[in-house]
Amino acid sequence: MLLLFARSVAGVVEILLMIALGYLLTNLGWFNESASKLIARLVTQVALPAYMAYTIISKFTFKRLIETLPDLRFPVVSMMVLFGVSIIVAKVLHIKKSHRGLFESMFFNSNTVFVGLPVNVALFGAAKSLPYVLVYYMANTTIFWTLGVYLIQRDGQGDYHFSLGQTLKKVFSPPLLGFMVGVVLVLLKIQLPKFIMADLNYIGGLTVPLSMIFIGIAIANVDLHDLTINRGSLGILFGRFILAPALMALLVLPTAMPIMMKQVFIIQSAMPVMTNAPVVSKLYGADSSFAAVMVTESTLLSLLVIPILMLLLNA
Repeated sequence: MLLLFARSVAGVVEILLMIALGYLLTNLGWFNESASKLIARLVTQVALPAYMAYTIISKFTFKRLIETLPDLRFPVVSMMVLFGVSIIVAKVLHIKKSHRGLFESMFFNSNTVFVGLPVNVALFGAAKSLPYVLVYYMANTTIFWTLGVYLIQRDGQGDYHFSLGQTLKKVFSPPLLGFMVGVVLVLLKIQLPKFIMADLNYIGGLTVPLSMIFIGIAIANVDLHDLTINRGSLGILFGRFILAPALMALLVLPTAMPIMMKQVFIIQSAMPVMTNAPVVSKLYGADSSFAAVMVTESTLLSLLVIPILMLLLNA
């Protein structure tokens, strides 16, 4: 038990050191807002799509893919239940109407990429955990860019006109397209040349360190005086770190799915608030400062929660 806890702590420290590097370099003047945006684009539009495609092609067989994809229903059901609960919690806590959509969106969506992916790789290893991480990611990103973004837009002060094209563009983002390309190639049993696979592997390898450096930059740019605890923040932290993993555990533990998949799904469900929340909030005139504070608070707290959660999973 102590060995397991030590391994979990070591995995978190591994991540924390990369976050600290981004934080330190930002305070030394290496990174500004433009650099942060560039890193985010590199991760989401270049490194992560390559990582997705390479992982699916190299880690999945046709049979395993067919057996795994139906398990998308577990994160979908979990997030839909959490959405319903978030409405009740928002009313109980008397969250003001101008914050309710944002509160609900942050309550049920996880940061499955910038934190979730590196955490699972550190805790379980890339070869074993990544296929399950990608399955959860597929459900999470689709729900965020549809229901989650709609809720944030509802809080916005500006005029919003629904655009099916823009919504589909966000849902079918480069990472999800990389995932889908990998799935199609596996289903059609098409093998890419070794040099292309090598390039995908090298480029995809940028995902984890750049994601952690990005988180470090984001933390460095938040005024620590803004990190206050109130009803709204406590409600979101309750949803992210207690209710979400408890609900996912209730859904997956009684099933016959692989133990690794159960652990990954539970860990992914307990990840912090999505880093896209402040960006979307700012775009639509919602409270982007509240979203940025919650991203920072939940990310910092997740570094304490993850070892405890790992210990409970293996008790």
